[in-house]
Amino acid sequence: MKRRSLLKLGSLSGALALAGQAPFARAQSSSGPIKVGILHSLSGTMAISETSLKDTALMTIADINKNGGVLGRQIQPVVVDPASNWPLFAEKARQLLTQDKVACVFGCWTSVSRKSVLPVFEELNGLLYYPVQYEGEEMSRNVFYTGAAPNQQALPAVEYLMSAEGGSAKRFFLLGTDYVYPRTTNKILRAFLHSKGVSDADIQEVYTPFGHSDYQTIVANIKAFAQGGKTTVVSTINGDSNVPFYKELGNQGIKATDIPVVAFSVGEEELRGIDTKPLVGQLAAWNYFMSVRSPANTKFKAQWAEWVKSQNLPGGSKRVTNDPMEATFVGIHMWKQAAEKAKSTEVDKVRAAMIGQTVDAPSGFTLTMDGNHHLHKPVMIGEVRADGQFNIVWKTKAPVRAQPWSPYIAGNQGKPDVVSSIREFLRRRNVA
Repeated sequence: MKRRSLLKLGSLSGALALAGQAPFARAQSSSGPIKVGILHSLSGTMAISETSLKDTALMTIADINKNGGVLGRQIQPVVVDPASNWPLFAEKARQLLTQDKVACVFGCWTSVSRKSVLPVFEELNGLLYYPVQYEGEEMSRNVFYTGAAPNQQALPAVEYLMSAEGGSAKRFFLLGTDYVYPRTTNKILRAFLHSKGVSDADIQEVYTPFGHSDYQTIVANIKAFAQGGKTTVVSTINGDSNVPFYKELGNQGIKATDIPVVAFSVGEEELRGIDTKPLVGQLAAWNYFMSVRSPANTKFKAQWAEWVKSQNLPGGSKRVTNDPMEATFVGIHMWKQAAEKAKSTEVDKVRAAMIGQTVDAPSGFTLTMDGNHHLHKPVMIGEVRADGQFNIVWKTKAPVRAQPWSPYIAGNQGKPDVVSSIREFLRRRNVA
């Protein structure tokens, strides 16, 4: 789909009765508090990552309320716990839209949870703000994607690892949790690596279930695979499995100088409970790091520290900020701005008003909502420090426009072929 068509979809979606428009759109009250849903796992394997997004949403909402709310009304968050149970995500989403009658929902982490709720949002014409990187094969009129598409995270990271600056990797061990995001992202990465001349013999894929904890054999296999040439591990492990994986790297003495690991779902929060000294130099690719130096980030971190203290949140002064937290913060502020521009919290009006919204984000960049319902985002690669923070070693000069629907995979439905798509990615990158 061409850019003009994407922009048209975004800007007119609130006014046109597109195919699939649900007859169940909720009538929004024009007085009293505005209810919004918070749909994050507060228990189960994903709680390690998602709990902080719930806390960030509540912090952001409280700050907006303190400053007058939205359209002169207070925001009332409705928090539910889908408990890392993918079918339960759909049930909770339906509850939020039909019983609680929320104006929108901020939530989900894994792609399987997002795909579980997507039919509900499309049936009931709800709005979901999704704050996490994903595989890119989606563009729903009922979702705003404030996390990264593959060309805003995975592809630049692997290209960096192949460069002299990044270590000149020749072999790639793709390790992920067994669900849609890691498998699809690795399919994209395999196509990208092929386009750069890497053979299948130099690529290995391994997947583990959610909650997996025994990485002894896998790490030993990584060491053996690395005997064939300069190797890097690309990790799409999600949730609490990251803790035993990184501990096992340390147990087997793997250092970043020997076998660098770049992670797409590990940030400051996941490292908070780990001894990171053995992991110094290991990498993560995101669109924001807590260590970013910008006035907006200084304010964001101070706001978070005050919220943690005032709410007596577990972890206290050791609590950190991370990329999905920033994306949550940005998404809520964009929704507020769109509602005020539309002078309404009605879904169709807010959806149309979202296109073109900007926020001066903690990342130090001004982020813009595109007509394809994705944010323009900078790309950053950071090295783990001994204190669990990241030194930023590479970043783009400006925000990058998302390319959803993963056009890097050859196929039907009008998708470009792999070679031309990879060339387009390379042409568009803007490396600092």
